[in-house]
Amino acid sequence: MAGHGAEEHPHGADRLCEAGDRVYSRAVRRGRVPRTDAEPVPCLLELALLHPDPDDMAWLVPTSPQEVMTRLLRGVYDEVNESQQRVGSAVAAFEWYAGLGRQLNALAAPAEGSAIRVLDGLSRIQAAMDEATEACTTEVLTVQPGGIRREAELTEGLHRALTLRGRGVRMRDLYTHVARHGQGLLNYLELMGDTVEARTLDEVIDRLILFDRTVAFIPANSDRTMALELRHPALVEYLVTVFERLWRLAIPLTAPLPDTGIEGISHREQSIAALLAEGHQDAVIAERLGISVRTCRAHIARLSETLGAASRTQLGVRIAQVGLDGHRPGRPATALTAPDQESPTVL
Repeated sequence: MAGHGAEEHPHGADRLCEAGDRVYSRAVRRGRVPRTDAEPVPCLLELALLHPDPDDMAWLVPTSPQEVMTRLLRGVYDEVNESQQRVGSAVAAFEWYAGLGRQLNALAAPAEGSAIRVLDGLSRIQAAMDEATEACTTEVLTVQPGGIRREAELTEGLHRALTLRGRGVRMRDLYTHVARHGQGLLNYLELMGDTVEARTLDEVIDRLILFDRTVAFIPANSDRTMALELRHPALVEYLVTVFERLWRLAIPLTAPLPDTGIEGISHREQSIAALLAEGHQDAVIAERLGISVRTCRAHIARLSETLGAASRTQLGVRIAQVGLDGHRPGRPATALTAPDQESPTVL
């Protein structure tokens, strides 16, 4: 879509095409427009003048003209020596947007306007992350789920990490225990020195990045091509609390994992046993611990052999008997063949 929009709408946000101007103006007046209205003018999404409504992805809401002004002025002034004329036209366009913005402000509550922002596309996510990095002065907290971090993933955010280190910003990272076996992560931590402190857990929550305890980023879909930028103080404070509680439970990367106390059972197998006792399927266990399904099943087979279990049901009994289910030995076993079930939540 990016190429299509650039070919049919070769302009910037300072000179909207006629069709784009109509749709954006309508969005400002009404507060939002259906996503189908913007399909003939992909330039509005490409230029981030419209973005998905967090409450209903079938609708698009207009970006504040003042925010557009701030974003574009940065790029315009970088090119001032090349084109003074472009600066003039951009300023004129911004004045027009500012007039429309007064209508937008009358429709939306100022306190909630930018509390939650949907970032649609990797380029939007990267740009927002770079802006948060530039503004960060004290601390970054991250949760990195999955297993061994690939070199490409580590390299992706390396420039931000080095920028933060240069300003004396402290970083704390949470990983799964499996990540300890990745040489790429060890190289990254060695490069960053004492600027970054890392700890690990059996399993962690989904990806989370917090800057100065004022802005947070979380995934908005499974393939991470969309994200939410959160600035609501209550939401950010809640996520900080979650991080701090996980941090207290985690084990420093420089410290060895504790012994299970059961001969022949590794720490990872103890984690798998506890999840088996909760009734989870192999694929769910693998995802939560950051390992492949094949590796997970190999550990289950080794557990069965070590505990002398001839069947899945018998394995559940033996796990409970030796206390690998996280409870005292002798607790009745949970059936391991049952599908995943979620307990009711009371708020």
